[in-house]
Amino acid sequence: PKKAEILKKSVDITTVGDLLEYFPFRYEDRSRLLKITDINSAATTIQVLGKIVDIEIITKGRKRLVATFRDDTGRVKLIWFQGVTWIQRTIQLNKSYVIYGKPNFFKNEISFIHPELESYDTFKQKPETPFHPVYPLTESLKKYYINNKVLIRIFQTIIPEIYQEIPETLPQWILDKFNLLSKQKAIKEIHLPSNTKQLEKARYRLKFEELFFIQLKILAAKADRKRKQEGVIFKKVGTLFNRFYKDNLPFELTNAQKRVIREIRNDCATGTQMNRLLQGDVGSGKTLVALMSMLIALDNSYQTALMVPTEILAQQHFSSFKKLLNNLDIQIELLTGSTTAKEKNRIKEATANGNTQILIGTHALIEDTVQFKNLALVVIDEQHRFGVAQRAKMWEKSTFVPHILVMTATPIPRTLAMTLYGDLDISTIDEMPPGRKPVITRHIRAASRLRAYHFLKEQIDKGKQAYIIYPLIEESEKLDFENLVTGYKQVQSYFPPPRYVVGMLHGKMKPKEKEEEMLLFQRKQIHILVSTTVIEVGVDVSNATLMIIESAERFGLSQLHQLRGRVGRDKSQSYCILITKDAISDTVRKRMSIMVNANNGFTIAEEDLKLRGPGDISGTQQSGIPFNLKIAELAKDASVISLVRNLAIRILDIDPDLANQQNVILKNQLVKMKKNEVDWGKIS
Repeated sequence: PKKAEILKKSVDITTVGDLLEYFPFRYEDRSRLLKITDINSAATTIQVLGKIVDIEIITKGRKRLVATFRDDTGRVKLIWFQGVTWIQRTIQLNKSYVIYGKPNFFKNEISFIHPELESYDTFKQKPETPFHPVYPLTESLKKYYINNKVLIRIFQTIIPEIYQEIPETLPQWILDKFNLLSKQKAIKEIHLPSNTKQLEKARYRLKFEELFFIQLKILAAKADRKRKQEGVIFKKVGTLFNRFYKDNLPFELTNAQKRVIREIRNDCATGTQMNRLLQGDVGSGKTLVALMSMLIALDNSYQTALMVPTEILAQQHFSSFKKLLNNLDIQIELLTGSTTAKEKNRIKEATANGNTQILIGTHALIEDTVQFKNLALVVIDEQHRFGVAQRAKMWEKSTFVPHILVMTATPIPRTLAMTLYGDLDISTIDEMPPGRKPVITRHIRAASRLRAYHFLKEQIDKGKQAYIIYPLIEESEKLDFENLVTGYKQVQSYFPPPRYVVGMLHGKMKPKEKEEEMLLFQRKQIHILVSTTVIEVGVDVSNATLMIIESAERFGLSQLHQLRGRVGRDKSQSYCILITKDAISDTVRKRMSIMVNANNGFTIAEEDLKLRGPGDISGTQQSGIPFNLKIAELAKDASVISLVRNLAIRILDIDPDLANQQNVILKNQLVKMKKNEVDWGKIS
């Protein structure tokens, strides 16, 4: 009972079913026994056969048990700081033991801290398989002595007992078609592997199942929504759209932009609600596509809204929309946290009675007091910055369900998109506007910073501007602020006034102050803008041609790419300089190399996923991956994801309600998955 309680509290295991799905994350080869003379400093974890010939309890300093362990080639020390009394009672002198652990080297003496200890008699009786599963252990599990050894013993006990009762979760026709192990066999082999081949087959079967049911659930919800969720029909493309296309278009649309506008037009003409994700690299022209989609809604006498994560971005969109639509009679309003109370009331009234045609704003748009007369299209920019529940609130703003277009400039790797956003239709702008030059990127160490400053002077002499970015660690805003201020002073000392004007931008400034600083930069009255990552998304100053990123090792690849996207906004050649500390790890070196050699956001996102795993990818951490993967790995299992997604599509095309006898088992599994779960399936 005590163990059961710990497992529940520590790793949320409450049933035998939960326990069976607590999978090992790696396997160790325990077939090889080394001699003490074979141990070298390159060893990670090893096994040695020998005898304990001496035990000593040391109370000076931290209490510990030190045992001398010997074989016929030498001796080592075994040290335990925890469970000293229990270890002392358990160990028998001159009995043969196999120890397993990581050797430490200090003053020519080898020691093992908290090694696993097993009598040689028990070791000899083990099954022939050399594979030893290693389970993820929390500190609280270790504290109550639930270690790897204990978990293995639990599985050795329960699997033979309940083997016959492990239920199958996939229909026989899928097992046959894809040559999969039964669920019983897969569970047994994953915990108690008999050989390499069977272990690989077990892992494949369990990954296949996990990813298949995620895809089946996502696609079933999507099909259900398309069948049941009525959408506003945009019957025509009218005067506003056509006049804008003919007279106001700032540049010729790329083929990718034209394709995406067609996809959106088709969605909004079908009578079902559009739920579309628009992804495109930084500067690929997503906002123009969104604006033209909004004009179609206006041509059909409906209202539209654009929700963005920051005031700077809202202000920027408002200004650019005003400029782009300058000769068209369209009522555009801006609503943010810093809008005055009087102005807020006027805008809310105009929006409620239908006079506001386009409302641009931050999360101020989802306040309960903001209501629309006939909102038919909601565009959400940088959608990962908003929580799912926040986005859902936009549904409540109208008497009918609006079409939803969510946009991101953080390219999402295909495997992640199919899983995280599998219930959305995905459009991709994979072309840049004509004439844009790739940003030239260089990586330098801190010792060479003055070279970067010299280059910056050259750019300013040519009439150009630059950003210098300092990292922001949320846990330590005070420290970051100090870093920024120190950096600002350092930049000012190298670029002294009045010859140079250095501005500063950070999250602690009041919205009005930020706005004023950005305005000065846009008007070319500031040469260098020293900033934190508040400029990461959407800020557009085409005369800025140099981006210097300090402590670049503290940023993820996707964020570095986002920041780099603030330059290279017109036909001038732009540059990005990544400055890291002088001593960096191999991983950081790889990341910098990817940034220097790749300009395509999708390539970078794929590499980011490989290096860091899905949890850290920009956009997934904030919104939370909507499922816990127990064995599959999104970065490594792309081929399995494609396979199971196509299978799920085929099954639902033929049997959308999973009513056929052979698919009833699948329907039952989906019902189980839905229990105790908030269903966000109908929310973009």
